[in-house]
Amino acid sequence: MERKVVTKPQRRMGVREAAAQATRDSILKAATKVFAKYGYDGGSVEKISKAAKSYDRMIYYYFGSKEGLFIAVLEGIYQRMDDAEAAIALDASRPVEALTEVIRFVLGYYRKNPEFVTLLNTENLHKGRHISKSLRAREYSSRAVAIIAEILASGAAQGLFRKDLVARDIYLLIASTGYFYTSNRHTLTAFLGEPLESPEAITHWEDFVIETVLRTVRADDVQDNTPPHEENTKWQKSQPAASRARSS
Repeated sequence: MERKVVTKPQRRMGVREAAAQATRDSILKAATKVFAKYGYDGGSVEKISKAAKSYDRMIYYYFGSKEGLFIAVLEGIYQRMDDAEAAIALDASRPVEALTEVIRFVLGYYRKNPEFVTLLNTENLHKGRHISKSLRAREYSSRAVAIIAEILASGAAQGLFRKDLVARDIYLLIASTGYFYTSNRHTLTAFLGEPLESPEAITHWEDFVIETVLRTVRADDVQDNTPPHEENTKWQKSQPAASRARSS
């Protein structure tokens, strides 16, 4: 069944409420850029209020503290990724194509949103002590895992995917291959002596990750004797190609 996003009707805001929301959004946008550039410790309230063309007291008014603002920034980047993923037209009844689209989305999202990766790097340096206080973070991760779980269940029912797969494991496999490549692209370029940000290198890595994940989930009784990196493997040809609806 194709997954559809149901949007709730928006309540109209008054002038004062709209102005307050605009101020809050402006602070969040500025904080995202400042924290991504200077990290948590270097991203001072003064820098953020200046970038937002606001006042320090407004940050404390809306977010309570610098930490509260940083948590809101982390929740915001997770929500934006979640919203972008929800906008993809995925048909779980065609699991190979659906899982391929999820992989392309995740890798592409990391690549097109470097601030997302930088902010997560910052939070990991702090051992996740800020995001662990969020009441919303798990909501976003559970949705991502649920999407993959639906695809894996469909694939197993059709005899294409293994039946012993754990959706969380496949999610971590996809996320790690995209995140590591993006977060370490500069050092890896120097270490390997290869331009990892070139279009050819990015396409090669994306194809390799897709092949790796699909081989991991493939049912044992699905035979594939075609060479590695073949664009269409024998088992992939068992389903018609799906049109790709991208969003990012």
